[in-house]
Amino acid sequence: MTVHAPDALTRPHVGSDLPGPRSAEFLARQDRWESSARTYPRNLPIAIAEGTGSFVRDVDGNVFIDFLTGAGVLSLGHNHPELVEVVARQSSVLVHGLDFPTPAKDAFVEAQLSMLPPALRDQMKIHFCGPTGANAVEAAIKLAKIVTGRGEIVSFQGGFHGSTHAAMSVTGLVSPKQPVANQVPGVHFFPYSSCARCPLGLDPHSCETNCVTLLERALRDPNGGIPLPAAVILELVQGEGGVVPARREFVRRVRELTRALDVLLIVDEVQTGCGRTGTWFAFEQYDIEPDIVVASKALSGIGLPVALILYHRRLDQWKPGAHIGTFRGNQLAFAAGVEAIRIIRRDDVLANVRARGEQIADRLEPLRNQPWTHDVRGLGLMWGVELADPVTGAPAGALGRAVQAHALRRGLILELGGRHDAVVRMLPPLNVTPDVVDTACDILLDAYDTALRELA
Repeated sequence: MTVHAPDALTRPHVGSDLPGPRSAEFLARQDRWESSARTYPRNLPIAIAEGTGSFVRDVDGNVFIDFLTGAGVLSLGHNHPELVEVVARQSSVLVHGLDFPTPAKDAFVEAQLSMLPPALRDQMKIHFCGPTGANAVEAAIKLAKIVTGRGEIVSFQGGFHGSTHAAMSVTGLVSPKQPVANQVPGVHFFPYSSCARCPLGLDPHSCETNCVTLLERALRDPNGGIPLPAAVILELVQGEGGVVPARREFVRRVRELTRALDVLLIVDEVQTGCGRTGTWFAFEQYDIEPDIVVASKALSGIGLPVALILYHRRLDQWKPGAHIGTFRGNQLAFAAGVEAIRIIRRDDVLANVRARGEQIADRLEPLRNQPWTHDVRGLGLMWGVELADPVTGAPAGALGRAVQAHALRRGLILELGGRHDAVVRMLPPLNVTPDVVDTACDILLDAYDTALRELA
């Protein structure tokens, strides 16, 4: 195989069938040796050899724009040179530190707290979890139960919080739960403000607060069947659920309700955090203060695992060893995370997120007029195009898969999400350039047109 210099990855180019012959070999070996739980290579049949910035190259030499970015982990793209340098330097000093204080960890904590809104910076504490967002969700639920002495949790339909036992129990998606007996008890699901496909079947232009009204009546009703919960857990943009930004009034009323009832509000920012929506945390755009914030994915900026919860000081009722994890002292992730924040501030990356989000909204506007488009929505650099049958309104998952496949053949990696995988999703790097966004949108529009022609 020819070795390509990383700086040659500057434009998409697909010169073979997919999968190419070498990718096919890797995929066959993976099928033989790895578990059947693997997901991404099923719809994206490539074996990746290298990446830089917004691009990856597969083992057959095909180059793709990567608008999946490790499911949002690679906030500054693949192998950002300054992050690579910092990680290499830290690796020769200290790699693993359990929960001992270290210079890298101390700097990381300070950097993370500095990104909070001013009113929260001196009010919050950090707890380091096992190195996944799901583990941080588990920690948040556990802390809420410890603090309140209650056991019930309220979650929302369409939400995704992970695949560990408790995280799966508060996730809306039913299919992974069905084979697993004895879910965590005491979880209650309520409608989310998914107004393009109203869960209550109401007019989407007039029902933004009805979901909260239903929740409020259930929790305040002495005959409502739900004991006062320990917490409400909420995504402000449902990512795996189909890129559904919550309406502002919905979120603010949930916060008012939980505060009035002395119920903790857990905001899951695993995917929306670290600048993905145009502010460091999405909750800033809703003008609320959560009790507990869950963060993970992009904390290191380069894909090194780290997860944490931030919570108000009054909630710090952990006993020693109450929630631990061997790999919660990832010094490489800490060092990279500090550098990522420095770069984000220096390069005004959050302004780029907002500008590129507006660019994507403008470029995808023609899709709104297509009969098979149910909705186009996003916030910052989280975008989704929901597809549905124009006659029945049923989610068009097959069309979504066709759009994804045609985009891949043209050199663009996209993800699917939402009900029946009918939402085509875009998660670009936060520092993506206007030219790359334009190229990606050209490919998506072309792939959409091709998939529609095949329906005829």
